[in-house]
Amino acid sequence: MTIISRTEDLEILLTVIDSGSFSAAARILDIQVAKVSRAVSRLEKNLDCTLLNRTTRKLERTEEGRIFTEQVRNGLHQLAEAEEKIRTLKGIPAGQLRVDAATPFILHQLVPLVPGFCERYPKIELELVANENIIDLIERKTDLAIRIGTLQDSNLHARFLGRSPLHIVASPSYLAQQGTPETPEALEQHKIIGFADAPHLNRWPLTRHVALSTTLSSSSGETIRQLCLAGQGLALLSEFMICEDLANGQLVKVLDNHITSPSNRELVHAVYYRNTTLSSRITAFLDYIHPLMRL
Repeated sequence: MTIISRTEDLEILLTVIDSGSFSAAARILDIQVAKVSRAVSRLEKNLDCTLLNRTTRKLERTEEGRIFTEQVRNGLHQLAEAEEKIRTLKGIPAGQLRVDAATPFILHQLVPLVPGFCERYPKIELELVANENIIDLIERKTDLAIRIGTLQDSNLHARFLGRSPLHIVASPSYLAQQGTPETPEALEQHKIIGFADAPHLNRWPLTRHVALSTTLSSSSGETIRQLCLAGQGLALLSEFMICEDLANGQLVKVLDNHITSPSNRELVHAVYYRNTTLSSRITAFLDYIHPLMRL
């Protein structure tokens, strides 16, 4: 049997379908839109049929496209599994591993562990991708993601990594100038640093309800941490990103006895899709970082 379709073209086609457009696929694969278009056209010419119906508003698979891409996805998955089994037989995890996490988690938890991991597994090509929001692992071609809080996607396998308590913190300089709040109600008289695009994170888990208004806000937890260090106000942050700041006195906890235990916001998991085999690369990464993380 002669195979006329190139693997690269097939992967481009699947990315187009997963992302919903040629331009989105080009951004994800970091190639030109023209290359995406040529790949799809080449497949359609070789197969002598139309795989995708394109309009100005949407892109849909034809019946031939649906049948073909379902088989292709299974075939590429089986090929990846076969290659992984060979690597496993050799006993040395190898290949690319793309890991997604929020910027603060990458900076404060993963980056310090990278040198040791790379030394132990020199054949794994580790790629750390920072996203402040939850991504689609398939669309972004991501092997593993670190998620903080409640897991909502039932299609994901999850490995529990630990808990990261929440703390209300401020810099010593801010507290020296503005005073230390002794009750939840006292927070209303202070500058509050919050999240710009996640209102639920601005509802602080206090023993008594207090309506807080943010004075400063950012979409980045790391930026909020930096603003807090700069004495710009109080913030509610996870311990995984401020443990060193607390240890060296750059940040101080306040009202710790007035914080309830919001377990759904403290959970830390590593997640991956159920329809993928847990590769030796993922296993090696999780087994290495899990006991060393400060959770």
